[in-house]
Amino acid sequence: MSGQPAVSEALGELEVVHLFDDAMPTGVTVSHTGRVFVCYPEWGDDVAFTVGELRDGEVVAYPSQESNDSRSDDDAERFVSVQSVVVDPADRLWVLDTGSPVFRPTSPGGPKLVCVDLATDTVVQTITFPADVALETTYLNDVRFDLRRGEAGAAFITDSADQGPNAVIVVDLASGESWRRLHEHPGTKALTPPDLRMVVEGQTFCERSEDGSTAPVTMGADGIAIAADGSRLYWCPLASRRWYSVAVDALLDRSLDDDAVAATVLDEGDKGGAGDGMETDDAGRLYVTDGEHDAIHRRLPDGSWETVVHDPRLLWPDTMSVAADGHLYVTANQLYRQARYRGGEDQRRRPYVLFRTPVDAGPVRLL
Repeated sequence: MSGQPAVSEALGELEVVHLFDDAMPTGVTVSHTGRVFVCYPEWGDDVAFTVGELRDGEVVAYPSQESNDSRSDDDAERFVSVQSVVVDPADRLWVLDTGSPVFRPTSPGGPKLVCVDLATDTVVQTITFPADVALETTYLNDVRFDLRRGEAGAAFITDSADQGPNAVIVVDLASGESWRRLHEHPGTKALTPPDLRMVVEGQTFCERSEDGSTAPVTMGADGIAIAADGSRLYWCPLASRRWYSVAVDALLDRSLDDDAVAATVLDEGDKGGAGDGMETDDAGRLYVTDGEHDAIHRRLPDGSWETVVHDPRLLWPDTMSVAADGHLYVTANQLYRQARYRGGEDQRRRPYVLFRTPVDAGPVRLL
């Protein structure tokens, strides 16, 4: 309109898939047949169930309410506080349980990786982690799979602990054995001032107490993705604008020491903004969320970057999932408006949103 000041213009397409009027979601994943699953970690909201499926416009407990009713933080048989849900190349749902409601210290049995058969909607495998893999400070954040590795495939998990060592955790799905890699590697650590000052909605993104004191956000290795050919694993700390990769062969080779694995790490450079989501597609492109600029960017196979979508409604794009329908799904949950970042005042405004945007590609399926 003539006479009105210019405003930031949206770029790309965003379609609303679902509006969340209750708890704040983080993870989303879409099955090969189009079933949509989400999760709600126990971060202080009233969470009726921590894993759900979107059915007929409503989110319902999945695979049942009972499986979501944990009896303790170390309940190995039920979901405690789920941060991520991911459909693997064989169309099974994997549930990554932090075992850490409101970031409490973990104990064996709580942190776990659970496989649900989507044909029967039943749990078929539960992998728990020993205390030297899932530490008391560990926060299991996100997971990716290569089912061609070993007898039954391998999983790769980021430990984004904000009060302890960060790492990539490797899991042999046949044996359930797991081990830590890149433990305390500099690339897994958060950047803090003066090396990084994150800004969202014109404000420094930091922990802010009611008395006005501040502390930097220190969440490390968070977003994770795997190359379309399975050769390299990518990750990014939440508090960083940089991203990294490591050779998958090295992660899996138990004969290599930590220095030999670290020698395969590449600093992949500046990804355009701080954020915690990563994903890849079968066209060889890598997607990253940009929480500072309400955007999602992607790197093309030739190394160039482009913005997929920028929209003022995309308030902290969190988890992404490339689906067989040619869309990229993403949750927007206003993470930085939580009370811990706004001086004790919860400034989030419901509803939270699940969006999707067309990308003309499918998911990476290493099978």
